[in-house]
Amino acid sequence: MDNITIRLEQTSDYRETEEVVREAFWNVYSPGCTEHYLLHTMRGSSGFVRELDFIAESGGRIIGAAVSQKGYILGDDGNRYGVLTLGPIAVLPSFQHRGTGRALIEHTRAAAAEKGYRAILLCGDPEYYRNVGFTAAEHYGIRTSGNRYAAALQACPLYRNALQGLAGRYFEDDIYLVDEAKAALFDKQFPPKEMLSGTPSQQRFKEVSAMVKEYPGKYF
Repeated sequence: MDNITIRLEQTSDYRETEEVVREAFWNVYSPGCTEHYLLHTMRGSSGFVRELDFIAESGGRIIGAAVSQKGYILGDDGNRYGVLTLGPIAVLPSFQHRGTGRALIEHTRAAAAEKGYRAILLCGDPEYYRNVGFTAAEHYGIRTSGNRYAAALQACPLYRNALQGLAGRYFEDDIYLVDEAKAALFDKQFPPKEMLSGTPSQQRFKEVSAMVKEYPGKYF
Protein backbone atom coordinates (compact mmCIF):
# COMPACT_ATOMS: atom_id res chain seq x y z
CA MET A 1 0.00 0.00 0.00
CA ASP A 2 1.14 3.55 -0.68
CA ASN A 3 2.40 5.71 2.18
CA ILE A 4 -0.75 7.69 2.83
CA THR A 5 -2.16 9.94 5.52
CA ILE A 6 -5.87 10.03 6.29
CA ARG A 7 -7.33 13.12 7.91
CA LEU A 8 -10.53 15.14 8.13
CA GLU A 9 -11.28 17.30 5.12
CA GLN A 10 -10.97 21.07 5.58
CA THR A 11 -12.84 23.76 3.67
CA SER A 12 -9.61 24.63 1.89
CA ASP A 13 -9.57 21.08 0.47
CA TYR A 14 -13.02 21.22 -1.09
CA ARG A 15 -12.13 22.00 -4.68
CA GLU A 16 -9.22 19.59 -4.85
CA THR A 17 -11.34 16.82 -3.33
CA GLU A 18 -14.09 17.45 -5.88
CA GLU A 19 -11.50 17.17 -8.65
CA VAL A 20 -10.32 13.84 -7.22
CA VAL A 21 -13.88 12.52 -7.01
CA ARG A 22 -14.55 13.63 -10.59
CA GLU A 23 -11.45 11.85 -11.87
CA ALA A 24 -12.28 8.71 -9.90
CA PHE A 25 -15.85 8.36 -11.18
CA TRP A 26 -15.58 9.71 -14.71
CA ASN A 27 -17.24 7.24 -17.14
CA VAL A 28 -17.34 4.54 -14.45
CA TYR A 29 -21.10 4.11 -13.97
CA SER A 30 -22.35 6.29 -16.82
CA PRO A 31 -20.90 8.70 -19.38
CA GLY A 32 -19.26 11.45 -17.34
CA CYS A 33 -20.23 11.50 -13.66
CA THR A 34 -22.19 13.40 -11.03
CA GLU A 35 -20.42 12.29 -7.84
CA HIS A 36 -18.33 15.47 -7.53
CA TYR A 37 -21.54 17.52 -7.61
CA LEU A 38 -23.12 15.13 -5.11
CA LEU A 39 -20.23 15.70 -2.72
CA HIS A 40 -20.55 19.46 -3.22
CA THR A 41 -24.23 19.36 -2.21
CA MET A 42 -23.77 16.88 0.61
CA ARG A 43 -21.53 19.22 2.56
CA GLY A 44 -24.37 21.72 2.98
CA SER A 45 -27.01 19.18 4.00
CA SER A 46 -28.22 18.49 7.52
CA GLY A 47 -27.46 14.79 7.23
CA PHE A 48 -23.81 15.20 6.32
CA VAL A 49 -21.50 13.65 8.94
CA ARG A 50 -18.59 16.09 9.15
CA GLU A 51 -16.78 14.02 11.75
CA LEU A 52 -16.50 11.25 9.12
CA ASP A 53 -15.49 13.44 6.16
CA PHE A 54 -12.08 11.96 5.35
CA ILE A 55 -9.46 12.48 2.68
CA ALA A 56 -6.33 10.49 1.90
CA GLU A 57 -3.08 12.25 1.05
CA SER A 58 0.16 11.05 -0.49
CA GLY A 59 3.15 13.23 -1.28
CA GLY A 60 1.26 16.35 -0.25
CA ARG A 61 -1.68 15.83 -2.63
CA ILE A 62 -5.19 14.51 -2.10
CA ILE A 63 -5.58 11.10 -3.72
CA GLY A 64 -8.82 9.84 -2.21
CA ALA A 65 -11.89 10.65 -0.17
CA ALA A 66 -14.70 8.96 1.73
CA VAL A 67 -17.75 10.72 3.14
CA SER A 68 -20.81 9.63 5.09
CA GLN A 69 -24.43 10.69 5.34
CA LYS A 70 -27.10 9.79 7.87
CA GLY A 71 -29.67 7.21 6.78
CA TYR A 72 -32.06 4.86 8.54
CA ILE A 73 -33.70 1.46 8.53
CA LEU A 74 -37.48 1.41 8.91
CA GLY A 75 -37.80 -1.87 10.72
CA ASP A 76 -40.53 -4.40 10.14
CA ASP A 77 -41.35 -3.76 13.80
CA GLY A 78 -42.32 -0.17 12.92
CA ASN A 79 -39.29 1.44 14.58
CA ARG A 80 -36.68 3.60 12.88
CA TYR A 81 -33.01 2.81 13.39
CA GLY A 82 -30.27 5.27 12.46
CA VAL A 83 -27.39 4.06 10.30
CA LEU A 84 -24.71 5.60 8.12
CA THR A 85 -24.57 5.69 4.35
CA LEU A 86 -20.97 5.56 3.11
CA GLY A 87 -20.22 7.25 -0.18
CA PRO A 88 -18.98 8.57 -2.41
CA ILE A 89 -15.72 6.73 -1.87
CA ALA A 90 -13.14 7.85 -4.40
CA VAL A 91 -9.51 7.18 -5.25
CA LEU A 92 -7.58 8.74 -8.12
CA PRO A 93 -7.26 6.21 -10.96
CA SER A 94 -3.46 6.24 -10.77
CA PHE A 95 -3.68 5.18 -7.09
CA GLN A 96 -6.39 2.54 -7.41
CA HIS A 97 -5.78 -1.13 -6.60
CA ARG A 98 -3.06 -0.12 -4.15
CA GLY A 99 -4.96 -0.21 -0.85
CA THR A 100 -6.10 3.41 -0.53
CA GLY A 101 -9.80 2.62 -0.83
CA ARG A 102 -9.53 -0.14 1.76
CA ALA A 103 -7.64 2.19 4.10
CA LEU A 104 -10.32 4.88 3.80
CA ILE A 105 -13.08 2.36 4.49
CA GLU A 106 -11.29 0.87 7.48
CA HIS A 107 -10.52 4.32 8.88
CA THR A 108 -14.15 5.37 8.49
CA ARG A 109 -15.40 2.15 10.05
CA ALA A 110 -13.15 2.51 13.09
CA ALA A 111 -14.04 6.18 13.59
CA ALA A 112 -17.76 5.52 13.21
CA ALA A 113 -17.63 2.65 15.70
CA GLU A 114 -15.76 4.80 18.19
CA LYS A 115 -18.45 7.47 17.89
CA GLY A 116 -21.20 4.95 18.59
CA TYR A 117 -22.83 4.51 15.19
CA ARG A 118 -24.73 1.29 14.66
CA ALA A 119 -23.84 0.28 11.11
CA ILE A 120 -22.68 1.42 7.69
CA LEU A 121 -24.64 0.67 4.54
CA LEU A 122 -23.86 1.41 0.91
CA CYS A 123 -24.63 0.38 -2.63
CA GLY A 124 -21.70 -1.09 -4.50
CA ASP A 125 -20.26 -4.13 -6.21
CA PRO A 126 -20.47 -7.07 -3.77
CA GLU A 127 -17.34 -8.62 -5.28
CA TYR A 128 -15.34 -5.69 -3.91
CA TYR A 129 -17.13 -4.89 -0.68
CA ARG A 130 -17.20 -8.44 0.64
CA ASN A 131 -13.41 -8.13 0.86
CA VAL A 132 -13.50 -4.97 2.99
CA GLY A 133 -15.82 -6.05 5.78
CA PHE A 134 -19.29 -5.80 4.22
CA THR A 135 -22.00 -8.43 3.88
CA ALA A 136 -25.07 -8.55 1.68
CA ALA A 137 -27.79 -6.61 3.52
CA GLU A 138 -30.16 -9.46 2.70
CA HIS A 139 -28.30 -11.50 5.32
CA TYR A 140 -29.89 -9.22 7.94
CA GLY A 141 -33.27 -9.03 6.22
CA ILE A 142 -32.57 -5.47 5.07
CA ARG A 143 -34.14 -4.40 1.79
CA THR A 144 -34.14 -1.29 -0.36
CA SER A 145 -36.68 1.49 0.26
CA GLY A 146 -38.66 -0.09 -2.60
CA ASN A 147 -38.79 -3.33 -0.59
CA ARG A 148 -36.45 -5.42 -2.70
CA TYR A 149 -33.41 -7.43 -1.81
CA ALA A 150 -30.55 -6.01 -3.87
CA ALA A 151 -27.14 -7.57 -4.36
CA ALA A 152 -25.61 -4.09 -4.42
CA LEU A 153 -26.95 -3.22 -0.97
CA GLN A 154 -24.15 -4.00 1.47
CA ALA A 155 -24.05 -3.69 5.25
CA CYS A 156 -21.35 -3.54 7.90
CA PRO A 157 -22.41 -3.71 11.58
CA LEU A 158 -20.16 -1.70 13.86
CA TYR A 159 -20.61 -3.72 17.02
CA ARG A 160 -21.74 -7.21 17.98
CA ASN A 161 -25.35 -7.95 16.98
CA ALA A 162 -25.83 -4.36 15.80
CA LEU A 163 -28.16 -5.47 13.00
CA GLN A 164 -29.70 -8.52 14.55
CA GLY A 165 -33.50 -8.27 14.56
CA LEU A 166 -33.42 -5.12 12.40
CA ALA A 167 -35.01 -6.55 9.27
CA GLY A 168 -36.67 -3.76 7.33
CA ARG A 169 -36.29 -1.21 4.57
CA TYR A 170 -33.21 0.96 4.23
CA PHE A 171 -33.60 4.63 3.32
CA GLU A 172 -30.70 6.79 2.26
CA ASP A 173 -30.88 10.58 2.37
CA ASP A 174 -32.69 12.26 -0.53
CA ILE A 175 -29.45 14.15 -1.20
CA TYR A 176 -28.42 11.11 -3.25
CA LEU A 177 -31.19 11.91 -5.76
CA VAL A 178 -28.94 14.07 -7.92
CA ASP A 179 -30.43 16.74 -10.17
CA GLU A 180 -28.76 15.85 -13.48
CA ALA A 181 -29.21 19.32 -14.98
CA LYS A 182 -27.62 21.04 -11.98
CA ALA A 183 -24.81 18.48 -11.98
CA ALA A 184 -24.08 19.17 -15.65
CA LEU A 185 -24.01 22.91 -14.98
CA PHE A 186 -21.66 22.39 -12.02
CA ASP A 187 -19.37 20.25 -14.15
CA LYS A 188 -18.77 23.18 -16.50
CA GLN A 189 -16.53 24.65 -13.78
CA PHE A 190 -14.03 21.85 -14.49
CA PRO A 191 -11.82 21.15 -17.53
CA PRO A 192 -13.69 19.33 -20.32
CA LYS A 193 -13.38 15.54 -20.47
CA GLU A 194 -14.58 13.02 -23.02
CA MET A 195 -17.72 11.10 -22.10
CA LEU A 196 -17.71 7.42 -23.00
CA SER A 197 -20.51 4.88 -23.00
CA GLY A 198 -20.46 1.10 -22.98
CA THR A 199 -17.37 0.76 -20.80
CA PRO A 200 -16.80 -2.54 -18.92
CA SER A 201 -17.46 -0.82 -15.58
CA GLN A 202 -20.76 0.57 -16.89
CA GLN A 203 -21.77 -2.90 -18.04
CA ARG A 204 -20.89 -4.36 -14.65
CA PHE A 205 -22.94 -1.63 -12.97
CA LYS A 206 -25.96 -2.61 -15.05
CA GLU A 207 -25.47 -6.27 -14.18
CA VAL A 208 -25.22 -5.65 -10.44
CA SER A 209 -28.14 -3.20 -10.49
CA ALA A 210 -30.31 -5.90 -12.06
CA MET A 211 -29.57 -8.38 -9.25
CA VAL A 212 -32.74 -7.79 -7.24
CA LYS A 213 -35.60 -9.87 -5.94
CA GLU A 214 -38.95 -9.02 -4.39
CA TYR A 215 -39.72 -9.33 -0.70
CA PRO A 216 -42.99 -11.21 -0.24
CA GLY A 217 -43.67 -10.27 3.38
CA LYS A 218 -45.49 -7.42 5.08
CA TYR A 219 -43.74 -4.19 6.01
CA PHE A 220 -44.32 -0.70 7.39
